[in-house]
Amino acid sequence: MKEGRINANGLDFTYLEEGSGPLALCVHGFPDSPYSFRHLMPELAKAGYRAVAPFIRGYAPTAIPENGDYSTKTRAADFNALHEALGGAGDAVLIAHDWGAVAAYGALAAEPNRWSSAAIMSVPPLAIFGNYVFQYEQIKRSFYFWFFQMDISEAIVAMDNFAFIDGLWADWSPGYDASEDLYQVKKCFSNPANLRAAMAYYRDLFNPSLFGMPDEMEKHAAVWGQPISQPALYLHGTNDGCIALDDAGLKDVVNYLGVGSKAEWVKDVGHFLVLQKPEEVNQRILQFLKTSKV
Repeated sequence: MKEGRINANGLDFTYLEEGSGPLALCVHGFPDSPYSFRHLMPELAKAGYRAVAPFIRGYAPTAIPENGDYSTKTRAADFNALHEALGGAGDAVLIAHDWGAVAAYGALAAEPNRWSSAAIMSVPPLAIFGNYVFQYEQIKRSFYFWFFQMDISEAIVAMDNFAFIDGLWADWSPGYDASEDLYQVKKCFSNPANLRAAMAYYRDLFNPSLFGMPDEMEKHAAVWGQPISQPALYLHGTNDGCIALDDAGLKDVVNYLGVGSKAEWVKDVGHFLVLQKPEEVNQRILQFLKTSKV
């Protein structure tokens, strides 16, 4: 993969790239890096796509926004601006995981003519996630949402070579050896300002001192909560330690996606399913993209 740099939505993005053809934008989440798509990108290239995986805003070496804007609306606009800057057309596809998935729903809904189809992993539409987020089991899984609101959390996350992040990966994808992936993730956070930026995604989400749904969370919900018109493949690991999902929730996902969409389990994997079963996940994504176009 080669590395490039481009300005989109007023921010300088660094990205990894492989292949040529229609754009396949691959967007990571937290705590992650574009290298998590290292198995998928060569297969996309072989299938005739130009696979591009950006470091999302605030993740080194992509720039940190001077205005500190990490809202879901702005991050969704990042994806559409990257499509424009990279010369994407109506046959482009969007592949997204975790925080990338959250903003992908907004990007796909805001400018549907840019994207022909999508593959989204590990974070369902807001209407589905909202059924779980305040249940006891999901609150335990999402403890870091609340922990990151404290200033001291930055120092604690960085301690012992980011042992906190090691713990998240171990909890979210039990049994997976993430040493290669964690090396790349920690490079993104080696500057304290970049770690602060990554945690700002959660601080921008809501203020836990307020009751009800704060204004900022409502803004996120307005973007994340939009149904999309494109056909999309949604994949979720049966052992996902980050987001709980049951059969009823998975079945309901397609009600918020375009005609021809699918929602499927990937068995015996956790949150980072594209790394745990790359051959199977790659095949499912490529087959769906081949047969599903707006």
